[in-house]
Amino acid sequence: MTAPAQLPGHTRVTTQALASAARVIAAELFAVPAARIHVDLDDDYGDLSIALSLPLPLTPPASTPGMSVWDRAVTVRDAVRQRFVHVTGSQVSRVDVRVTGVVIDGVADGRGAGRRVA
Repeated sequence: MTAPAQLPGHTRVTTQALASAARVIAAELFAVPAARIHVDLDDDYGDLSIALSLPLPLTPPASTPGMSVWDRAVTVRDAVRQRFVHVTGSQVSRVDVRVTGVVIDGVADGRGAGRRVA
């Protein structure tokens, strides 16, 4: 089998597509609904910087039991960068995480899971 011939043209990935990828990756790794995550992308001398603003679950994910909110944010931040680079092929210089509140999972007060408390 031979490699496909090079076709003339351009392929562009929009900022919106990159932000959407970052949002989905962060939602999965932080265990937060994607709709609650705000993403800002900026040029950092040719690389991308990613800024995430999101609430964190009050109950830590099974992979990080007993860790503080700070520790979980720092730990997951590098995983977000690695997965984003793998999925998009973009070079990422930094990932900033701003914790905007906490989300209680499995609330027993009848309002359902994922209720924001702060």
